[in-house]
Amino acid sequence: MAVPGWLERLRAARKTALVQDGKRKIHYLFEDGKEMAEEYDIKTGQLMSRKWREKNTLGGSGKWQVEVGEPTSPLLGALESELIMESSSNPVFMRKDTLSSFQWRIRNLPYPKEVYSVSVEEEQRCCVIRTTNKKYYKKFSIPDLDRYHLPLDAAALSFAHANNTLIITYQKPKEILAAEEQLQKELKKIKAANSGDGDCKTQ
Repeated sequence: MAVPGWLERLRAARKTALVQDGKRKIHYLFEDGKEMAEEYDIKTGQLMSRKWREKNTLGGSGKWQVEVGEPTSPLLGALESELIMESSSNPVFMRKDTLSSFQWRIRNLPYPKEVYSVSVEEEQRCCVIRTTNKKYYKKFSIPDLDRYHLPLDAAALSFAHANNTLIITYQKPKEILAAEEQLQKELKKIKAANSGDGDCKTQ
């Protein structure tokens, strides 16, 4: 059973925590120099974002890669903003989990639900979105399943379509739910620094 492997890595990482704007922000520094930053909703314990960064070839910090949460839009100059306006109708793919499932949203997909098919490719360890009108095709993996060495299960996958958005849901396996529960208990033990006005208490 390989589940403890990833949990042990998280436990061994150097962690710092910050509570800000109703979120608990956790920063992990792993032995190999990789960094991971997560944000959780304090009330629900819901993961709101997860980003990764590793050292580049010169040893400096690379760019953050978003795994969960809103994709980061590069800061645009005035000249580039017009180009971006033209492509604002392009599909936007992002992951936004719930407590019980992994979830992906693809905005700007106006076609009716019957056009889409979502399947699991077990050998390639990924999910594939296809459309019968050949207008959209996307392969994506579920890094959480890879980290816990768990198989993909087609029965856990479902999708819905509303407001020009395709919503794909993959029910979290019980092993991941149990590991996440354990991790939440440990994260709560980290002394969090309160930022901003947290220090300015009135007497």
